[in-house]
Amino acid sequence: MKILYGVPGEGMGHATRSKVVITHLLDSGHDVHVVASDRAYTFLKQSFPDRVSEIKGFHFAYKNAEVSKAGTFWLNLKAAPKNLILNIAKQLQIEKNFTPELVISDFESFTYFFAKLHKLPLISIDNMQVMNRCVLDIPIAKEEKNNYQLAKQIVKAKVPGCDHYLISSFFDAKISKKNTQLVQPIIRQAILDTQVSEKDHILVYQTSSSLKNLQETLSKLPNEKFLVYGMNKDQEEGNVCFKTFSEDGFIKDFSEAKAVIANGGFSFISEAVYLKKPIYSFPIANQFEQYMNAAYIEKLGYGRHFDKLNSDSIKAFLYELPLFKKQLSNYHQKGNEVLFLELDTLLQLHK
Repeated sequence: MKILYGVPGEGMGHATRSKVVITHLLDSGHDVHVVASDRAYTFLKQSFPDRVSEIKGFHFAYKNAEVSKAGTFWLNLKAAPKNLILNIAKQLQIEKNFTPELVISDFESFTYFFAKLHKLPLISIDNMQVMNRCVLDIPIAKEEKNNYQLAKQIVKAKVPGCDHYLISSFFDAKISKKNTQLVQPIIRQAILDTQVSEKDHILVYQTSSSLKNLQETLSKLPNEKFLVYGMNKDQEEGNVCFKTFSEDGFIKDFSEAKAVIANGGFSFISEAVYLKKPIYSFPIANQFEQYMNAAYIEKLGYGRHFDKLNSDSIKAFLYELPLFKKQLSNYHQKGNEVLFLELDTLLQLHK
């Protein structure tokens, strides 16, 4: 089957999990063409050089390590005319060179509109739709309720009316809409292949290099060793070791950590749950999806949800490590088998 697959460039989680699904589709004999934007395009082009085309997509604007709603609006409004022209040109090119029979969108709009224009079967695979197509059973703080409603409306409007929705999630939620299935998170092969152990360090994964006072905060716990990724530097200062990213080094440190500290990004948290690593989660402000992930981590007993990163909170988190490890021991996932089975079944329906 000829499949058009869309991947957004905002955040690398979409790209890393899409690589897993695309590899499965190719191994199953399907002919796949991928469209992606920004960093996702660069990443996927390396793995599938003859199958990836670049499009222009949506981006968040950040200020002081928070999502700026106004900045995001103006950033995307300014780029919209040029991006529209480029995407129309890309659509015409695809129509000329590739004739898809089915479309898969990982929360990506170009492929959604392509499917609707050409009346093609459309499958959504992402984690975001849980906000729109399921009932959340977590307490939502008063100051987060507006962010929740905004996020829910954005998710609802992004890819409405798909034939099927596969929602990857590390937590259970009651499905409230038809044509919807929950599957376990998509785990990249390198994580599936790693040997899990426990050493004495704590892995800190911080995608916002603008986070202030990180070194000062971590140095207040001199008896703990922190390995920090995401700050774009190689430097050791006392008990804190900053590392530039390498996949092999990161996965090794991840698999050997006694605990992890991160924001609320879905892919990293899902991998931490799979590896059974207790999680200190402090979500990026004004990004409800991260708030939701952190809240479920606390609800399930896999770690703690904090508003900010500070030394007292880290101490409280570390004190409860035995409890978190016990809860994580009850989580079970056999690779990506559930997702692959559900996807293969849906593809058979549209043959």
